[in-house]
Amino acid sequence: MKAIVSVFAQDSKGITAYVTGLLAEKEINILDISQTLMQEYFAMIMLVDLADCPLPFDELARFLRDMGARRSLDIHIQRQDIFEAMHRI
Repeated sequence: MKAIVSVFAQDSKGITAYVTGLLAEKEINILDISQTLMQEYFAMIMLVDLADCPLPFDELARFLRDMGARRSLDIHIQRQDIFEAMHRI
């Protein structure tokens, strides 16, 4: 299954390294990544492959949310099919 991971926060050093480390820890492959800075705000969106992730999706979402909160990061994950359905015109 593929999913979309979004990360939003005030910019600080190491955000990308921290989040990609969390994903690697759970055997999640990053397929595509985009990030930007808008003044002092950081935004990143990733397309990821969850095929090898040992956690159920709900546990993974909770893990990312909780680990993000430790660094004042807003991390969300959404299944790709749901994301695409929500953004169809």
